Amino acid sequence: MYAVLINFLQMMNSSNAYSKEHIRFAMLTFFLAQGLCFSTWASRIPDIKAIFTDDPLLWGWILFMIPVGKFVAIPLAGYLVSKLGSRIMVQVSVLGYAAALLSIGVVSHVYVLGACLFCFGVFWNLCDISLNTQGISIERLFGRTIMATFHGCWSLAACLGALTGFLMILVDVPPTWHFVMVAAVIVLIVLFGRKYLQNDAPVASSVPADAAEKKAPPALWSFVRRPELLLIQLGIVSLFALIVESAMFDWSGLYFESVIHAPRSLQIGFLVFMVMMTVGRFLTNYAYGKLGKQRVLQLAGLLIFAGFFASALPGSLPASMTAKVVMISSGFMLVGLGISCMVPTVYSFVGAKSKIPVGMALTILSSISFIGSLVAPPLIGAISKAFNMQYAYIVVGLLGLCILLMTTFCRVFRTK
Repeated sequence: MYAVLINFLQMMNSSNAYSKEHIRFAMLTFFLAQGLCFSTWASRIPDIKAIFTDDPLLWGWILFMIPVGKFVAIPLAGYLVSKLGSRIMVQVSVLGYAAALLSIGVVSHVYVLGACLFCFGVFWNLCDISLNTQGISIERLFGRTIMATFHGCWSLAACLGALTGFLMILVDVPPTWHFVMVAAVIVLIVLFGRKYLQNDAPVASSVPADAAEKKAPPALWSFVRRPELLLIQLGIVSLFALIVESAMFDWSGLYFESVIHAPRSLQIGFLVFMVMMTVGRFLTNYAYGKLGKQRVLQLAGLLIFAGFFASALPGSLPASMTAKVVMISSGFMLVGLGISCMVPTVYSFVGAKSKIPVGMALTILSSISFIGSLVAPPLIGAISKAFNMQYAYIVVGLLGLCILLMTTFCRVFRTK
C-alpha cells in the first residue's frame, strides 16, 4: 500500500520540462507560502497569549514546543527528503504547515495548544529542509547564487503576513478566521505551483547489487558522528542567528506591550522588523558583490548587536510614548537588516563548500543550530519574569558580537 501511494504521488507530480524562470517563480511561491504561514502565526502571538495565559515563563514553555517539534523533525526530514525527494516533501510539508496553523486557531486548552505548536514545529522544519534542498538544486540549475532571492520572497511574504495581521487586529478579526483564510491561500499555491517543482527522488539503478553497495554513499549517521568542521562552524553561527530570530519572531509583538505598555495600534514591532528583514534579503546579493560574503556577515553581527541595545534603551527613558515607539522600532529595524542575510548566506556556504550531499549537510546543520530555537523561548521567558524583557533582549544582543567574532576569525567564512 505504501509503495502504491508513493508511486501515485510521483506519477501525479511528473511533468514536462519547464523554463528555468517558470521553475524559479514556482519556487518563490512556495517560499512565499511558508513565510505567509509563519508570519500569520507570529502576528497573532499577543492575541493567542492573551487567550491562554499572562505568565511569561509559562508562555515561554508553551513556545518551547515549537523547537521541540523542529528537533524531532530533524532526522525525519533528512530521511523523508532522501527517500521521497524534495519535490513531494515540499508539497506535503507546506500543506501540513498550513494545517498546523489552522489547528492553532481552533483549540481551547493551553496543553492542546502546546501539542499544536509541536506539530507546527515539525512541519516548519520539514518545510525548511525540503524547500532549501529544492532551492539549492535550482540554484545549481542557474549556475549562480539565487538562494537569497528565495529567502527574500519568504521575507516579503512574512512582511505581508505581518501587515495583514496588524490590520486584522485593528478590525478585531479573530485569529481563527484569519488562519482559515491564510490556509486556503496556501492550498491554492500548492495546487498551482507543484507541477514546476524538480523531481530529485532517487531512481532505480541497473548496477548490480554488490557494485551498488560498494558505491553507495555513507549513511547519515556516519556524517553526524564526524561532521565536517565547516558544518560545525556554520551550525554555531546559525545557532546564534536562530536565537536572534526567535527573540524577534516570538517576542517582538509582546515587547511593546510589556516594556512600554503601548496600545495595540502602536504595537508595530514585528511589522517593522519584517519590513527591514525583507529589504535586507533583497539587497543581499548586491551586498555580496560590493563587500563579499564574509564582510556581509560581519556587518550583520554588528547591526544585530546595535539593534538590540537600541531597542532596550528607551524603556528606562523619561520620553513620550511616541518617542519610545520610534526608538524601539529603529532598533528592531537594525536587527531585521542584520538578521536578513544570515540564513541564506549560511546555506550558500553549505552549497558551495560542503563535500557531502546537500540534504544531509542541511540536516546536520539543523541538528546543530536547532539548539538556538530550543534555548531561546525558556531563556527569554525566564529572564523576562525575573527582570523584564529589556534585559532578555540585551542578552540576545550580545550574540551579535559572537557572530561578528566567529565570522572574522573562522577560516570557513573567508571567500578569498
